[in-house]
Amino acid sequence: MASILCVEDNDDNLFMLQRRLTRAGFEVKIATNGAHAVEWAKTLQPDLIVMDLNLPGLSGWEATRRLKNEQETKHIPIIVLSSHFEETSRARAVAAGCDAYETKPADFERLVGIIRSLLGEAPKT
Repeated sequence: MASILCVEDNDDNLFMLQRRLTRAGFEVKIATNGAHAVEWAKTLQPDLIVMDLNLPGLSGWEATRRLKNEQETKHIPIIVLSSHFEETSRARAVAAGCDAYETKPADFERLVGIIRSLLGEAPKT
């Protein structure tokens, strides 16, 4: 079972993501800010991270940059899931090192497809 670290500070969004990703067959861990995301990623070594950008303290952009610059976490794929739909936000996230960028509200089937693709899994039918 692949593990996913969900980084989200909104309780409703977090509940939805955790519930739906668990139902899709993933083990889900949670971080509610960027600093915890960096710490948990180093400790847990998840297979993938779903990262919000607007986080208290350390932003998702900065957390992504740090994770992609650390030897022990740079291999972990990061999907940004954000309400920022502007191209400048997407460009900043890509420059920070994210592997995919999706906007909220999430198209969950598409998100799971991207997760499976980044994990090298065949799509489930």
